[in-house]
Amino acid sequence: MRTELVSIETDGRPLDGAFHEPEDGATRGAVLLFHGNTMNFYTGALRFLPPALTAMGYACLAFNRRGRDILGIRDSRAAEGAAFQLVAEALEDNRAAARWLAGRGFAHPVVIGHSNGGTLAVRHVADHPQTPALVLLSAHCGGTRMVPLASKRGLLGADRLEALTAQARERFAAGRGRELMLLPGWWYVASAESFLDLQANLPDVLALAPRIACPTLYLCGDEEPEDLYPAREFAQRAAGDVTVDIVPRCNHFYAGREDEVTARVSGWLDRALARGAPDLEAQT
Repeated sequence: MRTELVSIETDGRPLDGAFHEPEDGATRGAVLLFHGNTMNFYTGALRFLPPALTAMGYACLAFNRRGRDILGIRDSRAAEGAAFQLVAEALEDNRAAARWLAGRGFAHPVVIGHSNGGTLAVRHVADHPQTPALVLLSAHCGGTRMVPLASKRGLLGADRLEALTAQARERFAAGRGRELMLLPGWWYVASAESFLDLQANLPDVLALAPRIACPTLYLCGDEEPEDLYPAREFAQRAAGDVTVDIVPRCNHFYAGREDEVTARVSGWLDRALARGAPDLEAQT
């Protein structure tokens, strides 16, 4: 495949990404990939899926939302990253990436999202009903349930969720919303504003499921709790056909199971979408 590093304009800072193309050009359309919380376009599924997808004839755009990694800098010492992320910005970043891809001739790409990227993908596809297919890789439940469920498992606020939420509200009310707070669990640090936004504004994948009519693959590892990653309930509520695929001996990051996940995703795409279907062709 050919890979081009790209910059995607937003209403704020630009997004860095990689555009992968088959050597002979895309014959099956394109795939838009959304990374998980505190991840980026060169780790996890966004790294290991594009070689297989381009071999199938798809162009792939993988990119960093403004909420990539935990903390980072760009061209100054001003901090940015997932510690400051807001849901509205993340949704707009996804729309900006879709516009960039449309500018390359791919108006209706397949959408693949991992973890929080999958949760955001459900909202994106609900807002873009011409999406030909959706792949949810361990998409969490979103909504107001996610933070309490994750905290019960030692993530985010862990056993200090109530106290940390009160602290975040106090700082936000005092005009100190961007002040960083240490968290007892992953992702270890977040601004008060971001911590409150995460609890209030995440898309709810089960509430949005009735708006998803395209073929969907919802894949999870067998080590992931079903209340946090509700693949089967999503399948019951969705408007379109949903394939639930639970990968054995597999955790949230697919460590050591990358080849198996790749085979399942590519195999499902082949079965779900006929080769060369008109709605998958590059659109100009």
